[in-house]
Amino acid sequence: MLASASPARLSVLRSAGIEPLVRVSGVDEDAVTASLGDPAPAELVSALAQAKADAVAAEIGAEEPDAVIVGCDSMLLMAHGEIAGKPGTREAAAERWAKNAGSSGELLTGHAIVRLQGGEVTARANGHLGTTVRFGEPSEAELEAYLATGEPLHVAGGFTLEGFGGWFIEGVDGDPSSVLGISLPLTRKLLAQVGVSVVTLWSSPTAE
Repeated sequence: MLASASPARLSVLRSAGIEPLVRVSGVDEDAVTASLGDPAPAELVSALAQAKADAVAAEIGAEEPDAVIVGCDSMLLMAHGEIAGKPGTREAAAERWAKNAGSSGELLTGHAIVRLQGGEVTARANGHLGTTVRFGEPSEAELEAYLATGEPLHVAGGFTLEGFGGWFIEGVDGDPSSVLGISLPLTRKLLAQVGVSVVTLWSSPTAE
């Protein structure tokens, strides 16, 4: 069960052999953030991922009593120290790109796993990782065209690697799947911590 509305996360899982059910958590991210006081960036993405997984686990126990729920959250730690989630507006996305162009940022991804057995939570695992993203320097016309697509408004850090934004990313140092929203290596390790081998979730005939 993927506790996320992100099409990129769903695409990554599907490409890697898993066809998850999807249930959006509806978690109030601002409320979770406020409850933490002044969290470190890694603590924040981990807490948000856990809140999403826990919320979905609480909802689906009756209909899916034996399930593994994956919650995710991503934010960009920019070079000047600011934490950036989804810009939300064209103006915020433009400002973010003005600051990031020609520099690097750390894409922080938090993951949480909740395992249900018999409708009850039997195990949890949580983790995070950071991946360095090196931003290019789009021309004014290129940036205007990118903003006009609407893509950067609704994604963490104001960019995507697999979409229009990929034209303006010079490189990634670390796990590229985490930049797409869900780290396959981290998810595999967290699944193992709750007693689930990732290969048992593959939909491919090769897993049989």
